[in-house]
Order: sequence, then C-alpha cells, then structure tokens
Amino acid sequence: MGDERIVALDNINIDFEKGKTYCLLGTSGSGKSTLLNLIAGLEKPTKGEIIFKSAHIERMNEKQLADYRQKYIGFVFQSYNLLNSLSALENVTIPLIFRKVAKKKRIARARAMLKAVGLEKREKHKPTQLSGGQQQRVSIARAFINKPSIVFADEPTGNLDTKTTFEMMDLITGIARENNQTLIIVTHDLEIAHYANTIVYIRDGNIEKIETSENSAHPNIENSAETGGVI
Repeated sequence: MGDERIVALDNINIDFEKGKTYCLLGTSGSGKSTLLNLIAGLEKPTKGEIIFKSAHIERMNEKQLADYRQKYIGFVFQSYNLLNSLSALENVTIPLIFRKVAKKKRIARARAMLKAVGLEKREKHKPTQLSGGQQQRVSIARAFINKPSIVFADEPTGNLDTKTTFEMMDLITGIARENNQTLIIVTHDLEIAHYANTIVYIRDGNIEKIETSENSAHPNIENSAETGGVI
C-alpha cells in the first residue's frame, strides 16, 4: 500500500490431513481469511509453497487454479452467495454445470443434496423466499454437491442465530465426516472452533498455537501449506 509493507502472513507452516476438521481461529485482521484464500487458490503468496497432492498451488496459472477449485474445493460463505434469480435447486446445480454433468443427473444429485440438508420441499423457492438458515442450507448443499476433497467455511454462521448456528455446524461437520472430507473453518468464535479436530490460533499473521483433540482418526495427509511473505 504505497510505501507501506503489510505482512498479512509471516512464516506459516502447517499440514492438513485428509478427513479432519480444522479451525483457523483469530480476531479480525489476524490473517485467517488470507490463509484460507491462499490455500483455496484465490490469492497467491509473495513467497512460500502451498502443496495439494504434490501439486504446487502457488505455481498454477488462472486456468489451472479454476480447475483446482472446480474439482477439489467447496465453499460455504457467511453471506451465502446464492443467485437470487435462481431457485434453490438451480443454485445447487451450478457446480455440476461447470463439471459438464448432464442435466438429468445434476438435477437428481441436487435433489438428493437438498433432501440431505432438509430442504426437499423448498427446491423451487428462490433465496428471497427462504430464511437465513434455509439459505445457508442451500449454500451447504452447493458446497458438497461435487464431493470435493476440501470444504472451506468462512464464518459460515456469522449471520445466523445461536440455535441455527449449531444446527448448521452439526450439518457441515456431519457431512464432511461421512464423506471423509477435509473441512477448514474460519471463525473468531471459540464455540464454533470446538467443532474442529484441530484449532489453529492465528494472531498478527503468525500461528500462535495449535490445539489438537484426541478425536483424530485419519492419518493420511491430503494437503499441506507453507506460506508467508508480504502482501
């Protein structure tokens, strides 16, 4: 920013194992969302490595990054990011369109996902006709429709009340556990963080500490990230 150099992440070294749930926990400005964006291929580090299944994410061009996200990544956002002109069913099918799945198959799969998140009777409703919790259920169905290797949840319950928050967290972590998917949650809420097998505390662009529960059951390393530098 002009002559000012801002270090968003500094000497971050961490591995993520397949089938486990992680939480990147920190206050606003700590660097947790930047780390998520780097792992997801939405931003590039000024130095360091981001490795997924032996592939270097930081070396990929835009087309390769798009393919990486399309094939391996799912997103759940705080603001849902649904298209208001489309029905719940149509919103869930969007990732399958990019994968060139036939219309009949993608509708069948989207209906199955909506049923899994408890919205089988709302498939024709548009986002404006749904509650916040229902919109997030559609977002969750969309994130998991391709059965991605990794699902990122960036403050996924920030716009929800307490009861709905716990319902959504139970749903997200339950689906990820059932499919043996890696789930990476970004939050500033310690209650949400406790859903994770591993909590990564981030402060001022550094990992302050890492807490791991005894619930880990999947030793296979899916991907790793070593990032840092000046952004």
